[in-house]
Amino acid sequence: MTRNTFLGHVLALCLATPLAANPMLIADLSDPAQAGQWRFFTDQVMGGVSQGRADISDGALRLTGEVSTANNGGFIQARMSPVSPPPEASQITLRVKGDGQTYYIHLRTSGTRLPWQYYQAAFTAGPDWQDITLPLSTFSPSGSLLRKTPRAKDIRSIALVAYGRDHKAEVSLSRLTAE
Repeated sequence: MTRNTFLGHVLALCLATPLAANPMLIADLSDPAQAGQWRFFTDQVMGGVSQGRADISDGALRLTGEVSTANNGGFIQARMSPVSPPPEASQITLRVKGDGQTYYIHLRTSGTRLPWQYYQAAFTAGPDWQDITLPLSTFSPSGSLLRKTPRAKDIRSIALVAYGRDHKAEVSLSRLTAE
């Protein structure tokens, strides 16, 4: 193999291999100034009876409470808005820990105009800090009027949510990135 042929193969391989995108920091809860960017609310906004709280301490957002499906309810959440991930992002990575139960990330986009519209992806929050990557392709729309998959350029808010069943919730989030 000649030197030019070898260099041609190397160049072709480099061009065919996508460059890894640098993750963009969306939230770092070790920064106390970020506390004001999160808003806590429950299903009580629509007549539900779930109760809880969201506190930021020790470098994390801690979502705790009692989720109840009584009276057509069933959620507590902390939402960060506004959010602007890189338009080419294809996934969100969160650093979480919790009580071993299933929790959710909800995304609202420029296309989720009604209060009950969102995109949802589930994850399990174990007792130790862990990084969980959620590709945007794994987020499901809450209804048929939404696109099948959210686009990063359209994301306007991100929420940590305890949802859908009667349970005691305890989950912590320390960091969010998009890439």
